[in-house]
Order: sequence, then structure tokens, then C-alpha cells
Amino acid sequence: MSKDLLGRHREVLPDWLALYYDEPIEITHGEGRYVWDAEGRKYLDFFGGILTTMTAHALPEVAKAVSEQAGRIVHSSTLYLNRPMVDLAERVAQLSGIPDARVFFTTSGTEANDTALLLATTYRRSNTVLAMRNSYHGRSFSTVGITGNRGWSPTSLSPLQTLYVHGGARGRGPFAGLGDEEFIAACVADLRDLLGHTRPPAALIAEPVQGVGGFTAPPDGLYAAFREVLRERGILWIADEVQTGWGRTGEHFWGWQAHGRSGPPDIVTFAKGIGNGMSIGGVIARAEIMNCLDANSISTFGGTQITMAAGLANLTYLLEHDLQGNARRVGGLLIERLRAVGAQVPAVREVRGRGLMIGVELARPGTAEADPEAAAAVLEAARAGGLLIGKGGGHDTSALRIAPPMSLTVAEAEEGAAILEDALRSIR
Repeated sequence: MSKDLLGRHREVLPDWLALYYDEPIEITHGEGRYVWDAEGRKYLDFFGGILTTMTAHALPEVAKAVSEQAGRIVHSSTLYLNRPMVDLAERVAQLSGIPDARVFFTTSGTEANDTALLLATTYRRSNTVLAMRNSYHGRSFSTVGITGNRGWSPTSLSPLQTLYVHGGARGRGPFAGLGDEEFIAACVADLRDLLGHTRPPAALIAEPVQGVGGFTAPPDGLYAAFREVLRERGILWIADEVQTGWGRTGEHFWGWQAHGRSGPPDIVTFAKGIGNGMSIGGVIARAEIMNCLDANSISTFGGTQITMAAGLANLTYLLEHDLQGNARRVGGLLIERLRAVGAQVPAVREVRGRGLMIGVELARPGTAEADPEAAAAVLEAARAGGLLIGKGGGHDTSALRIAPPMSLTVAEAEEGAAILEDALRSIR
């Protein structure tokens, strides 16, 4: 059945639509932290549909909210008042940390970042944008143009002039050998120098933890230091929280809070986990920024009632069950377990991360050279053992990406770590 589906897939879908595994699988259903494929095989899910199944598969509270809303009305567009949209916007604004916040809902993280770029460039009357090396912000024309990761940027054409800043990846690049304070100082000096050679930018967009880039992050406080430089010049700070938001990193509800010394971002984008699989993205910004557009704008599907009902139920469950605290506790145990394994496997260059957002970077033993073949082999071996994980990294990294639903139990973390240990030890 899966081979037949794979053939049909290849006949009608783009060649560049990547599939995991030498023999791709069809996931047919899930429950909690587990999923099953079309052949009935059960897997522990440590990737959650690319960090999207945030709480649990088939969470009853979300399923009930979606079913009940579908029985009333599914959609009406933003041209009409929408109670679920207002309810969720109020909660998100209150949680954002941004004063006088306004919220606009989209259908994806890509569209959310598109909207943030539209707001920033309009507000600042500039089409110059600062972005981080090794970054990823989506697959639309504007967001691939600012993505600092060649593997995910198929064109150099862009409506924006993009300038790339050092600092997003702590363990790579010209400043990697410095201590944290020296690293931040060097990156700030680089930013100041860059700003001396360009027209005034609209904004800096940055992921607090780079997702597709392999779950890399700078030392705490880097973006706070950047913020001070940006504020001197009126440049906005956009925090791309599509993968880091909603408490996944454990220590903070938003990734930017690790860099919050200089205050919150001007704009925050979000998506993925808030819908627990339903298509929700969005932008949070100060009212003066959100309201700067001088032309009509609506969203046909952003904020539709059925997705808002799912988002409300999912956010309520996350907060009432303290899944941020669970991510901190269980994620901390999982990271330490994987670090102990990595210390015994020569191909493991680094185990990094926070909460339930963990990267295992692989390199050719005795070098810092990326080993994509090893990453692919571990992905296959983990799947054979009953564990689904992801992978990522820039041009010089091969990272395994581990981001299970945030309700992961200690027993499930140990189960996944044991499978991954076997997979890592199988590298030849």
C-alpha cells in the first residue's frame, strides 16, 4: 500500500517535496506521543510533525473543541466578527509581553513572517532587512530571500535587500572559539560595523533558537545586546518564535525571554505548536506598528473559527498542565541522557538544546566536518527501532532534531533515548 502511494506521490507532487527515509512511511493515526503507520507499526514520535503536535496526538480536548465548532460554523473570514478569534487574540496578546499588543492570525509561520516583514518595511520605509546566518524563515518568495541557509533558499531574487549578521550559531563560524562574553562583544562589533556600511535597515529578524539550522543558539543575552544597538537607530527587532514559542525551551515561555534584558521584541511571529496540527500562524506587534498599513488587508483563512477553537483548547491545556515545566524537567533529563551517550560515540560532536528542543550534531570522528551520511543513517536506524526524529543544519552541520510533544513522560524519554543510543552506536 505504501509503495503504491509513493508512486502516486511521485507522479503528481513536486520532486523537491522531500520525504524522509529510503522507504517513506504513511502515518495514519496517533495517540499521545505515539503514531502508527499504514502497516500497523508503532513509533514513539520525537519530531511532532516538525514541532507542530505540541501537546499530544489526538488530544481529546482539542478534538472536542474542533468537533463542536465544526457543528456550528467552520469559517466566515475576517470580514465578520469572530468570537473565537478575539478570545485567542486576547490570550496571546496578554502572554506576549509586548505592551499595547495587537494580534493578526495567519495560516502558517511563513505567512506570519511575510506579514512581519510587510509591517516592518512599511513602518520604517526601508526594504533592507538584517537576518542571521544559518537561519530559516519560511518558503514564500520574501522569506526564502532572507533565509540564511542555502539548502532552503532556492533563489537569490528577493523584494528585500538582506544583510546577514554573525551570532545565531554558537559553535560554528569565526567567533566560535571565544568565550560567551567575548562572543557577544564580537557579534555586536560586527553588527555595528555592518550598520556603518548600509542604508538604515527596517528590522533584524532572528530565531532565538535556529530550528531548521539544527537547534543552534547564541549565548543568552546576545539579542538583548543587539537590541540596544538597534534601538539607537530605530531598527525593529522581529523574534521568529515559530519553533521556540509556547514554553518548548522549558526555561521561558518565549525564546526571546533568554534575551529580554533590553525589553521585548517589537514584533513576534508564531505558528506550529499553537494549533497542535491545525493551521495557525500569527503576528504580535505594538499597535503603532500593526496599524501602520495604509491599504486594505484581510485574511480569508487566517483566524477561521475552527482553527481558533483548536488553538484556544490547546493553549488552555498547555497552561493548565504546566507543559512548559514538563519540558524543562523531562527535557533536562533527556539532554543529560543523550550527552552521556554522545560522550561515548565519536561521531557525536555536540548535544545541545533546552527543554524539549534538542540537537545532536554529528561530524566525522576527530574533525569538525559535517557528516550528512551519518545523520541519514541514524534517522533510518531510529525509525527501524521505532523512533521518529528529524534532522537539519546549515552548510557545515549535520544535526538530529529532537522535539517531541511537550507532554512527554520520563518513561517515554528514556525509551526514546535508548532507541537513539542504539542508532548512534550503529554508525560505522
